[in-house]
Amino acid sequence: MSDRKTLVARLEKLDACAVSDALDSLQMSGAESGIPRRSTRQRIAGVVQTVKLHDQPPAGGSKRHLGTAAIESADNHTIIVVEQRTGIDCAGWGGVLANAAKVKGVRGVIMEGPARDIDEYEEIGFPVFSRFTTPHTARGRVYEQSFGEPIQVGEARVAAGDYVIADASGIVFIPEARAEEVIAIAEKIAEKERLMTADVLAGKPVSEVMGTNYENMLENK
Repeated sequence: MSDRKTLVARLEKLDACAVSDALDSLQMSGAESGIPRRSTRQRIAGVVQTVKLHDQPPAGGSKRHLGTAAIESADNHTIIVVEQRTGIDCAGWGGVLANAAKVKGVRGVIMEGPARDIDEYEEIGFPVFSRFTTPHTARGRVYEQSFGEPIQVGEARVAAGDYVIADASGIVFIPEARAEEVIAIAEKIAEKERLMTADVLAGKPVSEVMGTNYENMLENK
């Protein structure tokens, strides 16, 4: 069994499409569309830390600003994933948090919901993916319900410790218990596609390259 550092290093050499195909081959879900990258041109891959936001403050009032505990618990393999599905138009992530996360070594943030301070993320070179954007603050609107607990992103149930890769094509979550299996299959798929591209560039007819072998590629993993 590979350790976390090794799995992340292997995952960051792949792309979201190859990992999505690997999930397909195992009849697993976890690939999500419609959460575009808002800053940088970086692909990010790492280990999930979760944050869940709610429209009601916790009993006794909010004791910390949303996202701060996730940042302080993070290391340089962490990607913070935030669920803000309250329906309230306000940001679950902003510029001060992004700067703090960057200092801590966090690889990026994925927002199921709105983010703001988009220009600032670009200026500091911090990758943020979000469902929406907004100028509205979270103050007095949404509160942190939990961090490190399971959350929902699109159709995917996401837990702290899961693996994730995100790029311009989409976001793919991998359950921690299946990470080595999924990454190994994705590596084989990526290598097959690399060889197919080499054949096309060498002049082999694309109809031949994209024939039966391609259509059955996931079955022949």
